[in-house]
Amino acid sequence: MDSEKDFLKNYRIEDYERPSLTTDVAAFMIRSEESDNYKKDSKSRLSVLLIKRGAHPYKDSWALPGGFLTPGETVEECALREIKEETGVLPASLMPVGVFSKPGRDPRGWIISNAFASIISEESVKQHGGDDAADAQWFDIWYERKGRSDYLLDLSFGETLLHAVLTEVSGGFGRSSFKIKKSGGLAFDHAAIIATALSALREGAKNYDTIFDFLPDKFTLTALQRVQETIMNISILPANFRRKISDYVVETEEYTQGAGHRPARLYRRKSL
Repeated sequence: MDSEKDFLKNYRIEDYERPSLTTDVAAFMIRSEESDNYKKDSKSRLSVLLIKRGAHPYKDSWALPGGFLTPGETVEECALREIKEETGVLPASLMPVGVFSKPGRDPRGWIISNAFASIISEESVKQHGGDDAADAQWFDIWYERKGRSDYLLDLSFGETLLHAVLTEVSGGFGRSSFKIKKSGGLAFDHAAIIATALSALREGAKNYDTIFDFLPDKFTLTALQRVQETIMNISILPANFRRKISDYVVETEEYTQGAGHRPARLYRRKSL
C-alpha cells in the first residue's frame, strides 16, 4: 500500500474543479444626529458601509466591501485587507456571518463568499473609495418584517434609495438565511448577506452582547439604551432597561462633561 507521502506526490489538485473564494464585510455603525436643543436627546441611526462598484460585473451598483482571497492569507486577513483597501476603514474585529455558495450567485463563475460582520465606532470613521470601488458611503438602514416571512430592507444615502425584499428561510441551529425576492440595486447576493448579518446583530443585542461594541469603554446608560433601541428598532422604558442591564455594567466615578448638559454617570462593561 502506498504511503501518504507517495499519495501526495502523485496527487494532482488541478484534476479537480475548484471554486474561487471571496470575502464580504457588512460593517455597521450607529451614527448620532445631535439636536440643537440640549434638552432633547440626539437621534441615532444604524448604518452599513457600501461601496459603488467601479468595474464589471454590476458596474456602478452598490455592494459590500470585499474581494478575492490571495495565496497565503486566511479569509479573515482577506476581509480586513479588502475593506481597508476599498474604504479606508479597518475593523478591530470580525464576526463570521456565514458561507454563501448558491450556484449562480456570481455571474463570473463558481465563486463562494465568506461573509463577516463588524462594528465600527463613529469616532474612527474615515471612508474613501479605493481599489475597484468608485465610491464608499454609509447607508442608513430600515429593516422590518413584513407578513409571515418576508423582510423589507431599505438602505438610503442622500437621494439614493435601495429597496430589497427577502424571504426568511429557517437554517436550523437558531440561524436564519434569506432568499432574495428583489435585490433593490444591490450587487450579487449582498441583500441576503446584509439581512443575515442584521439578524445576527439583533439576536446579539437581545442578550446585551453586541451593543457594547458600538460605544467607547466608558458610556452612559442612556447611550447604551439608545444603541439597543436603534439596532432592534424598538422603544424601551428606561427603568426596565436599567434593571435588566445592571448585571452587565459597572459604575465608575466619572461623569459626562459639557456645557448645557446635566452630568451623567459613566459606566463600563462588567468583565466576564
